[in-house]
Amino acid sequence: MLYGIAAAATALLLSALLTAVLRAPALRLGILDRRRRRPLPLSGGAAVALVTGLVAAAGDAAGLAPLGTGVGRLLTAAAWVGALGLAVDVWRLRWWVPLAGTAVAAALVVPYGETGVAGGVLAAVWIVAVAAGFRGLDHADGLAGGVGTVTAFAVAACAAAELMDGVAVLLSVLAAALAGFLLHNWYPARAGLGAGGSLFTGFTVAAAAVFVRAGQEAGPGAGVLFALTAVVCADAVLVLLARRLARWPLTRRRPDHLGHRLRRLGIAPRAVAVLPGVAALGGVLVGVGVHTGRMSGGAVLWVAAAAVVAVLALVRVPVTPAFRARQRSSSESAQVTSQLRVRNG
Repeated sequence: MLYGIAAAATALLLSALLTAVLRAPALRLGILDRRRRRPLPLSGGAAVALVTGLVAAAGDAAGLAPLGTGVGRLLTAAAWVGALGLAVDVWRLRWWVPLAGTAVAAALVVPYGETGVAGGVLAAVWIVAVAAGFRGLDHADGLAGGVGTVTAFAVAACAAAELMDGVAVLLSVLAAALAGFLLHNWYPARAGLGAGGSLFTGFTVAAAAVFVRAGQEAGPGAGVLFALTAVVCADAVLVLLARRLARWPLTRRRPDHLGHRLRRLGIAPRAVAVLPGVAALGGVLVGVGVHTGRMSGGAVLWVAAAAVVAVLALVRVPVTPAFRARQRSSSESAQVTSQLRVRNG
């Protein structure tokens, strides 16, 4: 218990410090979030992944919080996913590259002995979906970091209830590292998470949740996993549904995520991070309550109903004016270029 508190405090301080230290190198190397109007260095992802791995590995090496064979493999796979995400931030790899790499890592960490082959395949697909969902959630200051902090603490609580100390310490360290990063990511952000940090966070949280629920009933287990990641799932469904209705390619970027639509409604930037964080807190409280037996499994249905209502309400909100302005400016530029060519022809 005391070591877990000390490890979390250490992770928070180191993450805050390392995020600040890595800002200048990220700026020089051009590792930036190019969706922003101003250069935003993606130093937070590397800081969160490095601090989480180093603090957890130090506890395991010292014998204070042994991770165990399965959890050690999980952390190694998460490091691979984080490195792959960093490569995406640096070289702008095609969309399917991180998806395929994450799928391979997920397939290697699922405990098939407890889930069975069919259950293990479904668990691997879910891990990939949550990792991709966290990457999609990283589109507004404080949003992915806030939701990730809440979710990681919740999975740590579920692990502690199962006496899985290695998983509990790992997720507590991750939550604290994300909290330290948030000191630089709160609006207006001075550092971003990027694909490296968001994929690492989503993969670690999802894989750890699978470890905690493995061997238990599939139905209630799926309900708990959904409740723990309700905001991430809602954002993913919102984007898929909106792009399907608009006949927009699923792999082509568009400002139609949860945060974009909340801003379109006139909600302040800081509130855009706070509201999903509060929603995530409500979901994880239900998830932890069902997991520990303090709530019935039917409570998950309330979370699902709230997510459905939110998706159906927000899918009607149009994309941001900035996106439409870019469309208009591109169209106008093309028309001007065409006219000039005709005149000069």
